[in-house]
Amino acid sequence: MHTPGPECTGIEASRTKAANMILNTRTLLQAISQPIRYLTAFAMAGTLLLAGIHAATATRIAQNERQALLQRIEQLLAGQPYDNDPLQDSVVFTAAQGAGGQAMTVYRLRHQGTPVAAVYDLSTPEGYSGSIRLVVAVDTAQHISGARIVSHRETPGLGDKIERAKSDWILQFNGTSLRNPAPQQWAVRKDGGAFDQLTGATITPRAIVSTLREVLHWSAQQQEQLFQPAASAAMAATHVTPQPSTH
Repeated sequence: MHTPGPECTGIEASRTKAANMILNTRTLLQAISQPIRYLTAFAMAGTLLLAGIHAATATRIAQNERQALLQRIEQLLAGQPYDNDPLQDSVVFTAAQGAGGQAMTVYRLRHQGTPVAAVYDLSTPEGYSGSIRLVVAVDTAQHISGARIVSHRETPGLGDKIERAKSDWILQFNGTSLRNPAPQQWAVRKDGGAFDQLTGATITPRAIVSTLREVLHWSAQQQEQLFQPAASAAMAATHVTPQPSTH
């Protein structure tokens, strides 16, 4: 019987050692990969959960914004009836098309197919502390039915009185038009106009008065085209002539 020599014994030991190393490596890799798989699964589950939460939150925010806008429209129209969905019956205008060179969305209200009023949602960059967003309703006789401030960054205790919740300043525009007062009177009293400013704040009211005047001017020019199909109304708006400033 042949007895393995020292060299054969050494080779066999090396093979055994190598096999053990491979086995240990595989075991280590398995031990490492298992937590990684768990972490990956948790990460994927977390991503899906966050996506679901975001979608649900976005839907809820959109619903809340829709409800808030409908409530504002009701306030502006003061009970005047309409039977369409103004959020669906709307036109978006670019800055090149909109009143005063501002982008805006116009919500059109009808009753039994007949135009009732248009609600303009736009912003003015002329506030004391930046942009002021407002909505204003104009009826078919070209009178302002009402206006409300949606958002702003004006000075608390001064410029923020443009909010209906802070004062009744914004109510002075109810029923006004370009005939009452005359166009040259569409300014604050400090500038020789017909409208009150706010104590300690002139720039903010001036921006609102100017914007409302631009809306009335735009509406007067677009009255016939505004309630046409949305594409036709938007196309016609490219031909609106800007109203010159009165001050």
